[in-house]
Amino acid sequence: MTELPHWLRQRPLTADVLFAVGLALLEVVFTLLTPREFWPRQLPVALGWSVLCAAPVAVRRMAPWLAVGAAVLTLLLPALLGYAPAAQSITFVVLTYTMAANRRIRPAVLAALALWLPVAAVNVLWPPTGVFEVNPAYLVLNNLLVGLVSFSVGRAVHARRASTEALRERARVAEANQRSLAEQAVADERRRIARELHDVVAHHVSVMGVLATGARRVLGRDPEAADEAIATIEDTSRATLREMRRLLDVLRTDEPAAELAPQPGLAGIESLVEQVREAGLPVTLTVEGTPGPLEEGVTLTVYRIVQEALTNALKHAGPATAQVALTFGDVSLDVEITDTGRGPGRDAPDRIGHGLVGMRERVGLYGGVLRTGRRPGGGYRVSATLPMDQLAPGRGVGTRRGRSVA
Repeated sequence: MTELPHWLRQRPLTADVLFAVGLALLEVVFTLLTPREFWPRQLPVALGWSVLCAAPVAVRRMAPWLAVGAAVLTLLLPALLGYAPAAQSITFVVLTYTMAANRRIRPAVLAALALWLPVAAVNVLWPPTGVFEVNPAYLVLNNLLVGLVSFSVGRAVHARRASTEALRERARVAEANQRSLAEQAVADERRRIARELHDVVAHHVSVMGVLATGARRVLGRDPEAADEAIATIEDTSRATLREMRRLLDVLRTDEPAAELAPQPGLAGIESLVEQVREAGLPVTLTVEGTPGPLEEGVTLTVYRIVQEALTNALKHAGPATAQVALTFGDVSLDVEITDTGRGPGRDAPDRIGHGLVGMRERVGLYGGVLRTGRRPGGGYRVSATLPMDQLAPGRGVGTRRGRSVA
């Protein structure tokens, strides 16, 4: 029984035929239950006309205008026989409702007028006769009221269906937009992870290059130091391969790489300094002040600035020393990386251009200032100042862009 309504909705013609048959059977049952003095003079003929009057209901959705025309033709029965079956009135009500519920306002109004104006004319010209004689004016008003109610109910159902369809379309569009935003967020996150892994891989490759150069130079006079450098190259190469695999996983698949390690922060700067020191560049780390609560993006920014600056020092400084200074103040967070080397060659200033662009973007995201350039006494300096009022969790990213001073 629970599947019957769904079955009928899938077969509208079958449902309408059963509806018409039900109207005809209802007429038969109603007639047989009334006293004999109220029966029509020719009962079988009258019941046959009832079936004929209910027939337009069977095609009310498949051929609605045909059903309206057929229903109007049945109005000849009162003029010819002086008898109007009850199924005829119900058919007019059903057809008025159907046109109003399933058609636009203009064809619905035309169908209602085509149905009920002839009814009013028949009630005036050939009023029914029998036991109950009713004033024609009353019949006209009653039928017009029934037609108006049927039309109003149909329009209400039409409006409800239109509203429901609009809500469904809205929900579909909203779901599509949400899916698009989610896909965009995933794509943005994958690009961010790829950029982070690129920085890590570039740093490891730079370290391996410096270590390989050092090992080749000391191989003849200090095999033990060369062996230690080669072991470090071996470990670093394995780490680089792991990061490369992660990078390829991010770029090839739609799923985020589950095995990615957490993003580094302030705690990773000490191990980063130690790694660079092992690569052959003496580095000292000084920290002033106490780090307060900072966003994860801020700590990652500080780490990447130190990593990029030390990587550039390994590439371009030559025999030199470096110093990393972190100062946590009440007003700003200052990061400074200096070295005593020769720095990048003047004839190829773009060798570290991409790294500087990345640092500018990171610092500018938090409304900070980045300064890079040669030191007056020799060497190279990278300095970043981040305002503390924009770095605490819950503050959000600064709305103003940072400045870069070369």
